[in-house]
Amino acid sequence: MDINNNVLFFDCLQIEEVQIAMPWGYVAGKWWGPKDVRPIVSLHGWQDNAGTFDALIPLLPKEVSFLAVDLPGHGLSSRLPNGVAYDHMGTIYMLQCLQNEYKWETMSLMGHSLGSIISFLYSAIFPDKVDMVIGLDALKPQVRNVPKAIESLKGEMEAFYLSDKRNLENSEPPSYPYDVLVERLVSSTFGSITKEAAPFLLKRAIKESTKNPEMFYFTRDSRLKSNFNLGTPQETTNELIKKIKCPYLYVKATDSPFYEKKEFFEQSIQAFKEHNPNFELHFIDAKHHLHLTDATKINGILSDFIIRNRGLDSKL
Repeated sequence: MDINNNVLFFDCLQIEEVQIAMPWGYVAGKWWGPKDVRPIVSLHGWQDNAGTFDALIPLLPKEVSFLAVDLPGHGLSSRLPNGVAYDHMGTIYMLQCLQNEYKWETMSLMGHSLGSIISFLYSAIFPDKVDMVIGLDALKPQVRNVPKAIESLKGEMEAFYLSDKRNLENSEPPSYPYDVLVERLVSSTFGSITKEAAPFLLKRAIKESTKNPEMFYFTRDSRLKSNFNLGTPQETTNELIKKIKCPYLYVKATDSPFYEKKEFFEQSIQAFKEHNPNFELHFIDAKHHLHLTDATKINGILSDFIIRNRGLDSKL
């Protein structure tokens, strides 16, 4: 199952680097905690990687395992084949492959941003296969301005073509000093990732240049930047919410945008409250990467939810 592994320890907590075979290559990840306990599968945000949970997981119950994965094209995971675009359904298929590979009857999910949206969709599509969800900052697929989304498709496709062409040519991306990469990561997230937090992500996201000594470049697939998503109508989201059966914890950062009109977010919260008696909502004073920069503000909330809904004895 694991085609490669490397065991480390962090404050007596076992951490194992794993690679899980997929039809197109493999998904890399970090398995935190005992291997005989079914893990909470942890999904990072867009263009981040499994390192995004390095500050949070050590603060959660030690008896519980976590499998933080690099989504396809991110971190240390394989890229999708040339000519193939990244989308939500492809990531959902990756989760299904992961669950089938480990032969888990049910799966527990924790996600941030894009990872939270994927967790939402997976728990709605496979309600009997998910026993709990923790969503951080993003709740569900956004409602987009359709005319603007359609208008952007031409530019997105042109950018995708250029990125795919560079991948085919196997050319090295531009490289920079490490400190510059830190600054670029901080500025690209408008300070949501701090200088202190940036190394958690960069250690799985960069390589040293073969052309310029002591310079580094981002290794994530640049095709990820192309977004062909036209959005999800609110009516569809409401129907998806009705399908979700499991306990669901959602934590929203107050100093973070909704990425859509607030009314759609509020409608979704109301739908959850009406259809899921085990839905919990918390607002935290933090920015988008709250789990990375403000882990001590949410670890108690998450630990309590996990213990109540997973317990501390979930042996495989």
